[in-house]
Amino acid sequence: MFRMILYRFFPVLRKHLLLSKEQHHDIDDLEMQVVRYKPEGLDILCKNTKFTRKELQIMYRGFKQECPTGIVNEETFKEIYAQFFPQGDSTQYAHYVFKTFDHDCNGSISFEEFVMGLSVLSRGTAQERLQWAFNLYDVNGDGIISKEELMHIVSAIYDMMGRFTEPMIDECTIIEHVERIFQKMDLNKDGVISFDEFMDTCRRDENIQRGISLFDTVL
Repeated sequence: MFRMILYRFFPVLRKHLLLSKEQHHDIDDLEMQVVRYKPEGLDILCKNTKFTRKELQIMYRGFKQECPTGIVNEETFKEIYAQFFPQGDSTQYAHYVFKTFDHDCNGSISFEEFVMGLSVLSRGTAQERLQWAFNLYDVNGDGIISKEELMHIVSAIYDMMGRFTEPMIDECTIIEHVERIFQKMDLNKDGVISFDEFMDTCRRDENIQRGISLFDTVL
């Protein structure tokens, strides 16, 4: 899903990123003249992500082409998600994903935030990807996942899938789904899922491990 969104959001990237290194012409240094927002230097981004300088230059050009202001607001992000889930309502799930990318919680995703998140999802370790997933489910950012938070996430996923969910989903189905997850992950039965419990359960679950491995490199 993130691969599709990347290419849809920044179609210019697909043209460049599928080329071999030998096919790339020399690329000028990162252009810094963006209205209202200027990204960090390439050296900092190279250090903080798993992308090369050339990859970052290409990504920035695509980002700048699609987002001349240098930032992505939540409404635009939701519109992108909606294109991939026309059968349902992806609004709420896109909101949670947007919050996970928006590290400084200022209501927009900068180029740095975008590539930092993409670096984790596409080239991060299993631990880093699971940390990202935990942050997604930890809606209020307090370091634990409550049943209420998981209810919101599960509801958002079912809303996003729309008519492809059979049989029809009601509130009881969502509650049962959340209860099954808690029975599996709430190891000390204190009513919340801690980060350690989340990580321990995910590491021992082959299905989850296979799912994590699907976040293969997109570059």
